Amino acid sequence: MDPHALLEPSAWVRRFAPLITAGGSVLDLACGRGRHARYLAGLGFRVEAVDRDAEALAGLAGVPGVETREADLEGGPWPYFGRGFDGIVVTNYLWRPLMPQVLNALEEGAVLIYETFMAGNERFGRPSKPEFLLRPSELLEMVRRRMTVVAFEQGEVAQPAPAMVQRLCAVRDLPGKLPP
Repeated sequence: MDPHALLEPSAWVRRFAPLITAGGSVLDLACGRGRHARYLAGLGFRVEAVDRDAEALAGLAGVPGVETREADLEGGPWPYFGRGFDGIVVTNYLWRPLMPQVLNALEEGAVLIYETFMAGNERFGRPSKPEFLLRPSELLEMVRRRMTVVAFEQGEVAQPAPAMVQRLCAVRDLPGKLPP
């Protein structure tokens, strides 16, 4: 099963979306066909859905609460300099050079919900190239100095399809305040 063809929002995203400030702005990064953008907008968030696939984005036209942006996140400039979000959701996508910009786009108290493939996934198919697979505990290392980790998992999953994944939910630290 192609994980990008999934229609239902990830259980990980559903579990942690309530931590995002009610009515806040959320970036659905590399959103594909927008399953998370639709879900988050349905919860009352203002969602910016970005992807390089114009055809996939076209399916989000007219969805209340969702703005779309076509952008090449790997070859073009970061489209969100100077803009902050209350939440950022990333699933089934990894482009390491983008991580500093993603972390900088989180407002204080904002929530990062990240779920993607890790080393070992080559046993199950795509992605299988090391540049698209996280190393063990890599997500933790990426955020540990800047965020409070709410939850982290890594390893083999059976649903929605067999894969090796890492999942992280973290809150950008507020000075002197712990996340909810």
